[in-house]
Amino acid sequence: MNLIDLRDIRKTFYLGEVVLPVLKGITLTIAKGEMVALTGASGSGKSTLMNTLGCLDRPTSGAYLLDGEEVTRLSNDARAQMRNHKMGFVFQNFNLLPRTKAQAQVMMPLLYAGSHISQKEARQRATAMLARVGLADRMDHQPSQLSGGQQQRVALARALINHPPLLLADEPTGNLDSQTTREVLALFKQLNEQDGITILIVTHDPKVAATCRRVIRMADGLIEADELTPGGPS
Repeated sequence: MNLIDLRDIRKTFYLGEVVLPVLKGITLTIAKGEMVALTGASGSGKSTLMNTLGCLDRPTSGAYLLDGEEVTRLSNDARAQMRNHKMGFVFQNFNLLPRTKAQAQVMMPLLYAGSHISQKEARQRATAMLARVGLADRMDHQPSQLSGGQQQRVALARALINHPPLLLADEPTGNLDSQTTREVLALFKQLNEQDGITILIVTHDPKVAATCRRVIRMADGLIEADELTPGGPS
């Protein structure tokens, strides 16, 4: 069954008298449980497409079904609820609060989602998720006390705390060294294969893309190629 279904998605920006078409008719599906890389040169439209998939931006036209629900015409509040319950986000710069401990960072989406759970249960869930990403001994550490890889793991635990079916990762290894990149990608693969989380990674790095089973390459606002890779998970 498809988790993502895009039908002729177009996005045009109007900058004064300048009309800038960025997405020029994107049609694709991503099945539940896939691990997909989205690649393309700067200006190809991949960031705009990621923002559309993440309900951070509305397309100018076209249809976007997420888990069977048409989301392009939802209200802003409904889109925010969709993001909180259906999606997790991981970014290149981690986006952690500088003076907040790891456990508290991971608990935040539970509060934003309006979950009617106690502080005790929220702490327990955050503790379990940090242990899941290998940070059981870093609960009380602030970002400045963590390595880049550890910060990204905190960000990943935060993204997954509400058990979303979709994880969107925007250049998640861009600020990591080679060894840490391998460790983070191995964790992504584990989450995909063992937990069935659908993962979409935006990357310019062909080595990162090759760890995914499927690679979608964009150029000039269109899908240039959509291919299976031999090295990714089956």
